[in-house]
Amino acid sequence: MTALSIDPRRDYPTISLVGLAHGTSHFFHLLLPTLFPWLMPEFGLNFTQAGALMTVFFVVSGIGQALSGIIVDRLGAARVLYAGLLMLSCAALLVGSAQNYPMLMMGAALAGLGNSVFHPADYTILNRRVSSARLGQAFSAHGLAGNAGWVLAPPVLVTLASLGGWRVAAYGAALLGCASLAVLVQARRLIAVDASATVTATPSSRAGAPGRAGTASFLRLPAVWLCFGFFLCTSAAFGTLQNFAGPLLGHLYGMAPALAASCLTAYLIGSTCGTAAGGVYAKADRAHDRTIAWALSASAFAAALLATGHVPGVMVLPLLATMGFGVGFTGPSRDLMVRKAATAQLGEAMLGRVYGFVYSGLDSGLALAPLLFGPWMDRGAFSAVLVGVAVLQVAAVFATRQVGQVARAA
Repeated sequence: MTALSIDPRRDYPTISLVGLAHGTSHFFHLLLPTLFPWLMPEFGLNFTQAGALMTVFFVVSGIGQALSGIIVDRLGAARVLYAGLLMLSCAALLVGSAQNYPMLMMGAALAGLGNSVFHPADYTILNRRVSSARLGQAFSAHGLAGNAGWVLAPPVLVTLASLGGWRVAAYGAALLGCASLAVLVQARRLIAVDASATVTATPSSRAGAPGRAGTASFLRLPAVWLCFGFFLCTSAAFGTLQNFAGPLLGHLYGMAPALAASCLTAYLIGSTCGTAAGGVYAKADRAHDRTIAWALSASAFAAALLATGHVPGVMVLPLLATMGFGVGFTGPSRDLMVRKAATAQLGEAMLGRVYGFVYSGLDSGLALAPLLFGPWMDRGAFSAVLVGVAVLQVAAVFATRQVGQVARAA
């Protein structure tokens, strides 16, 4: 077995490289949605057909994410990360050369497959190449880099599409993916994690004992399923706001369309600030379940207040920002909690598959949100939708506390 030493002097370069990869993956999340105004008239698509492209993306990503963690543990995280970036680039090339709807669907599926590798690969690299004293900062930077990818995608793609057409925009995305891949390959020594490596910890880091169980033995651990449930609940709550925040608050509070559309922006700004603050606060030795519990409880309380329909209009955006801050603040602590729950019983040999499986809950929640709450929106049950968001966050708090108890017992 190869001994892998954690060098704290290389923490920030490693964090930056993993952040680049994560930001690139989030950029590709919005490739198709941003180009819908061009793709729909070009191919005669209705909203259902256009939306089906993203359903395929998330379904493939969710299934692939649960499986790619096993590949990460066996082949090494860096190699799998390269493959993901290559698949994203090829997906953009396929979209750019599409002549019909099935080709767009193939591009969406390939992009979903490429997207599926990033969480298990990223978190395996961070956990095994960054000292534990900086893991909270690492997870915070990882989340912020993803948000940056979301922020940059629309203006970059719209500018390219306006200047040269939607095919040029897709080819530009492919070029970005190739550029990110080239940077990571060039600096591969900073992110290399051999599949058979053990970790030689410095005094500031802690390594678990390598797991020796079967490929899917981690699925027998209650903590793994509780983490999956946590991710499913929180992403379903976010997906509900992502899909329905504008019309939802427009109906409840009589907001003009432009102001209602800014509600999600307020949430995302709050989430970004919360992620940054959470990275500073999160430490490896904190009780992460308690941090997550109080932060998500604040978000649930804000959702419940909005559900009453009687909040003064001037308070709607601050409450949404509060919801976002609470959810964002939990991010670094959430990732440390998953690490603690996994290594307490499995060591570090199965980090990839644990992260891959529990993070597939994110895709599952995003896919379920419109199915759960779309019918309620159609019936005009707008307050009930926000109550549902609050209930999902409370359920996530319950799952978190159970994970904390399991980890402490182990």
